[in-house]
Amino acid sequence: MSTIDRQYQLVSQPIITEKGSTDTAKRNAFHFRVPPDASKIEIRAAVEKVFNVKVKKVNTLRAAQKVRRRGYSVGTTPAWKRAMVVLEEGQVIDVL
Repeated sequence: MSTIDRQYQLVSQPIITEKGSTDTAKRNAFHFRVPPDASKIEIRAAVEKVFNVKVKKVNTLRAAQKVRRRGYSVGTTPAWKRAMVVLEEGQVIDVL
């Protein structure tokens, strides 16, 4: 996978929730669902390149796998990571 494909993969799933909208209004932070192996440096570079904005800081949160049952079969939900990208003042992502 090329680096350009990886950058678009990192920012392809924005998370639009009530909590995320409040966070956007308070501290100009946008939330994305990223692969569990993504690093903060990689996320920062991807957002700056794809949306042409300046990133102030990146916070990440890991969502653990949960055990789910359907009848007798037992499985797990996939693990994922949330990236909260805080932009510099005056910067905005118009796509969201």
